[in-house]
Amino acid sequence: MSADTGNHTGSNLDDDHVYLSLAEGHDDGSDARWAFGTGFEDPLYGVDTTVPEGVDAGELAATCVALADDALVSAQRLAEWCTRAPELEEEVALANIGLDLLGQARLLYARAGQVDGTGRGEDAYAYVRDAGDFRNVQLAELPIGDFAFSIARLLALSGWRLAHLQRLISHPDPVLSAIAAKGVKELTYHRQYAAEWAVRLGDGTEESHRRMSTAMNQVAPYLGELFTAYDVQGEVRSEVVEVLRQVTEAAGLPLPRVGPSNGGGRDGQHTEHLAPLLAELQSVARAHPEATW
Repeated sequence: MSADTGNHTGSNLDDDHVYLSLAEGHDDGSDARWAFGTGFEDPLYGVDTTVPEGVDAGELAATCVALADDALVSAQRLAEWCTRAPELEEEVALANIGLDLLGQARLLYARAGQVDGTGRGEDAYAYVRDAGDFRNVQLAELPIGDFAFSIARLLALSGWRLAHLQRLISHPDPVLSAIAAKGVKELTYHRQYAAEWAVRLGDGTEESHRRMSTAMNQVAPYLGELFTAYDVQGEVRSEVVEVLRQVTEAAGLPLPRVGPSNGGGRDGQHTEHLAPLLAELQSVARAHPEATW
């Protein structure tokens, strides 16, 4: 798959101080990391967070929360591969992809709390909401399955998220635009990693081909939900399907069929798998509210 497949740029990636502020560390020497109880600073510290004129703050907050929920839940599922991945190198790779997504979630939750009128921090979004309050797509919350399924899911989600964030670079809110520009670089690697493994498994042994084919079929019913929101005249769908076509063709796999969406996570309708995942994720924070150490 060529490196520029589906490339879409909305504005200069080196956009002024906002992007630089997101990319740089704090200059006050504070230890700013996202971990419950560590007394971290605002991850958007030093960035002008004024909502531009003409931008609907409610819509902006909803977009940030939905994208953050996708990232947080996906990261939690990827973390489940620790000690389980087929090779140590892949365990490290999956953990790093999860950390990238956690970083994106942190910035997006922080932005949502600034513009939705609540002033909530990222912990409040991650740790004290129930499953029905989350807005992640259902595909992100499904159990990890075997390695082939996780690769198929990562390919679909990273391709979809990359296409969406590429378009958000041109969003009138400079903070969301900068977050998107930062995420695009990470997601380009995530998609490439998943594509390479999909081809390796699909074009490998009889067993690996069978598993990868099964995984693509398992992902297929959840693809429709990805294209029900934030799509511009079907552009995101067309771009993602083209990426899937290239990968499955190279791997000798059937192209997953994108069916209609019957609603889903964006409306707070989740599978039975999300609540147990959140129970594990939130257990310490809920057991010791406002704890510090």
